[in-house]
Amino acid sequence: MNLHFSLWRSAILILALAPLAYYLIGMLAAVRFFRRERGKKLSDFTPPVSLLKPVRGVDFASYENFTSFCLQDYPDYEILFCVNRLSDPAVPLIQQVIAAHPERRIRLLSGAEQIGSNRKVNNLVLLTQEAKHEILVQSDGDVRVSPQYLREVVAPFSNSSVGAVSCFYRGIAQKNLGAELEAVGAASDFFAGAMVADWKEGVTFALGASVATTKTWLKKIGGYRALTNLLADDYELGNRIHKAGGKVLLSREPVWTMYSAQTARGFWQHQVRWARTVRLCRPAAFMALLFTQGLPWAILAAAVAPNLAVSMGYLFAYMLFRFSMAWIVGVWGIGDQVLRRNLWLIPLRDALHFAVWFASFTSNRVTWGESEFLLKDGQMIEVHPPVRS
Repeated sequence: MNLHFSLWRSAILILALAPLAYYLIGMLAAVRFFRRERGKKLSDFTPPVSLLKPVRGVDFASYENFTSFCLQDYPDYEILFCVNRLSDPAVPLIQQVIAAHPERRIRLLSGAEQIGSNRKVNNLVLLTQEAKHEILVQSDGDVRVSPQYLREVVAPFSNSSVGAVSCFYRGIAQKNLGAELEAVGAASDFFAGAMVADWKEGVTFALGASVATTKTWLKKIGGYRALTNLLADDYELGNRIHKAGGKVLLSREPVWTMYSAQTARGFWQHQVRWARTVRLCRPAAFMALLFTQGLPWAILAAAVAPNLAVSMGYLFAYMLFRFSMAWIVGVWGIGDQVLRRNLWLIPLRDALHFAVWFASFTSNRVTWGESEFLLKDGQMIEVHPPVRS
């Protein structure tokens, strides 16, 4: 029995080093990425651009977010908004933005053909059809950008082999635990994985807050029509362009995204939806996430350690490496002020993230907005409630 326990303890103590190694690699990947990108000179490549804005509903800063796209330091671009219905609460705000910026070419569209389950992508199909220019830059409705945004994301397309450019996003969060936990998780952990991928294998995906591409590359993958039943349309857009031979890049220019106040249930559903999406898109990589979660491994190692010094060593190493990675990636790299103010939330976020990882295996259903979908082979199948007599 003693030998059996000793073997198990040794295995746990060794495996508990894996997250620490991941944190170290994440730090190195972030330093490598930002030093390389910040050393590049921005090119003067500024062709006409169509900005695509599928919008549904409003949040606590929608007007400011929409306005930021009208303030671009860029010579020639149009902005195309699209809503599902003209009764959407975003419409009056969009009309205010149009009235406040008569110097910009802005159009509001609605009534997109319902080709598939993903209504946002249905809207992108219509927006692409209406777009006048070759270069397309899509972004979510809750995104805010700096005046240099378009110059930064468009410049790489001077190389015709570039097929997509997407952006990291930093948070603007309402004073709410769920909102702040989401912002902390993205900036302190999720983006580290993206930079490690950029270093080790190259980028094969896009991050959905902002994605730039071209009509030519879209045509090679079947356009947005090919993505209308997919939940992870951003991932698939980048991945399919990569498979078609295009370079997929991460921009040094982060955008801001809004994290609205939410209930505990809403926070849980959103986190599980994201986790299940990743699991179904990249099952092997999702399983490997178990070995990047430092908190549960540190606690387990501390519980089986042969003495107090080793126990405390694992817990201290988790805190040191995890907080260091969060600071380098999220604060120094991306400039996320929500993370800067809420570093203390990292252990709580990591504990919840471990629970979410397990919960993602319990079902293939996700809640999105007011609808529920079954995810099967990467496709979204809307689940309709039974008709009550």
